[in-house]
Parts: sequence; structure tokens; C-alpha cells
Amino acid sequence: MSKEKDLIPYDEEDAVKYIQNYLPQEMKGKYTNDEINYIIDIVYDFYDEKGLMDEDANEDAIVDIDEDEIIAYVLKNTQKDKINNFLADEIAFIIQGELAYCDSIGIFE
Repeated sequence: MSKEKDLIPYDEEDAVKYIQNYLPQEMKGKYTNDEINYIIDIVYDFYDEKGLMDEDANEDAIVDIDEDEIIAYVLKNTQKDKINNFLADEIAFIIQGELAYCDSIGIFE
């Protein structure tokens, strides 16, 4: 069986639930599912701009992602869109939760 068939598909609702559970206690309930989903959408826009979502990209290549750069990108977009007053540290936890979800379903294998 191919690796692709073994992968659990990415599910947006499951990802948001996973992230909500991943967040530290002091952040639980602070952000709605829609707000978390909005942040994740911006993160994927960042990946797309950097060419990380390109299907033709070398799958074996090592990808080095600068978390500070992603956080700055998310903050810039949330401020531009005038959506909530997200804090950099909290965005970092949301991004880490999303990466942990991806790892849990085998995306990085």
C-alpha cells in the first residue's frame, strides 16, 4: 500500500479541536474556532507564498521555517484585516498546535 493511502486526510475541524486542546490552560477558550481557523489560513497563505505548498517541490528537501517570520506575517495580516488583537506568543502556540496536529496524522513522514 502506498504512503499516500496510509495518511489520514487533513480535517480542518479536527485540526481546530486538536489546537484548542493543545493550547496552554490560560489560553483555553480565549479564541473561537473561527479565529484559530483564520490564523491557520494565514499560516497556509505564508507557506504558499514561500513555495512550500508547491506540489512539484522536492519531498525529500529539508524545509527550514522561521517561526518568528510566520508570526510576524500572521500579525501583519490580522492587523491589516483588523481582526482581534492577537499576541505573538499566543500565535506561536496556535502554530505549534497546528504543526503537532499535522505530525499526529503523518503529514511530515
